[in-house]
Amino acid sequence: MASLRYGGQALVEGVLMRGRGAIAVALRHPDGRIVYATEPLTGGFRGTRRAKLPFVRGLVVLYETLVTGTRWLVRSANLAASEEGVELGKGGIALMLTITLALGIGLFFFLPLIITRAVLPTQGGLLEHAVEGCVQVGIFLGYLLLIGQAHDVRRTFQYHGAEHMSIHALENGDPLTTERVRPYPTAHPRCGTEFLVVVIIISIICFSLIGRQSIPVTIISRLILIPIIAAVAYEILQYLARHESNPIMRALTKPGIWVQRITTKRPSDDQIEVAIVSLQEALRADGQEIPAGSAEFPRVLLADVEAEASVKAAVGPEPAPGHEDAPGDEDAPVGPEAAPGVPVDADAPVDPRPPTGPPAGLEGAVPSVVPVAVGEDPGRR
Repeated sequence: MASLRYGGQALVEGVLMRGRGAIAVALRHPDGRIVYATEPLTGGFRGTRRAKLPFVRGLVVLYETLVTGTRWLVRSANLAASEEGVELGKGGIALMLTITLALGIGLFFFLPLIITRAVLPTQGGLLEHAVEGCVQVGIFLGYLLLIGQAHDVRRTFQYHGAEHMSIHALENGDPLTTERVRPYPTAHPRCGTEFLVVVIIISIICFSLIGRQSIPVTIISRLILIPIIAAVAYEILQYLARHESNPIMRALTKPGIWVQRITTKRPSDDQIEVAIVSLQEALRADGQEIPAGSAEFPRVLLADVEAEASVKAAVGPEPAPGHEDAPGDEDAPVGPEAAPGVPVDADAPVDPRPPTGPPAGLEGAVPSVVPVAVGEDPGRR
């Protein structure tokens, strides 16, 4: 059994696993192969002692999840759409991340405030924040239910379930095979969905302590409090994970488990395979042992696949069917010899002028062609 706790996220047709010092990604290529990549998490502020301090470490993980997770989410989407020639560059990724953050904060923090103020224009105190909390939860659940209707999002939710199931198997010391992973539940107490639920609960408590302020002051105070709330939520989740055997702690994780009924779905075996490959590569990157008896599914480095695609793009597309040169065309006769079935006198002089009528022996088969001088109106002849 691995001595480290692993987590991850679902991608488009793939899974990202995060270990202590690296992340591993496994994706299902459009041609059916499993491709993988690993990436170190060392360097920069993350490698310092301050990054491991309580409350600071939660912000570091949140940053990595937003930036690294979004980058790989877009990259996986590019790979899934590679056969269609669609790709999003670095500028597009940055724009998408900015829009996602703005919409997320606006939708889950500011829209409930505006709705509550419209419903209770003069009422403050606990009632106002209780109503705002209900609106916040309603928007959150409604959003998840709405996007879950899309086919692509539903498949992503299946990969989300596969990620959790493979981690369950690892934490229980089982071999990483589809047969041993399949019985486990799709929900996990350390899921990011659990984190969002805790964030909403803490935000209701924090915002109620501030009291009723004008909308501009309230918006500014919430922007300041969002990272603080996220840091506190991360520490609470870590505490719950360390005491998950405690019945009270398990009860506190139930709301997040219930919400995961929306954000996770039962995966197929080929999706479980991708999750297993991602987890195995994360274990290798951290120097951890893979459980004995685990399956080793065929996989290819993502860098090699991208190199193949670059070579194909440089060479250009293959000729369309039916447009290839017929075999032997280069030896086909030209000139008078090209007329089939017409005897040719090898000693006869060849007229250098182009023929003005059909080949000999084919008179009457096609109309004669009358040469027209440049600029002359054919209708005048």
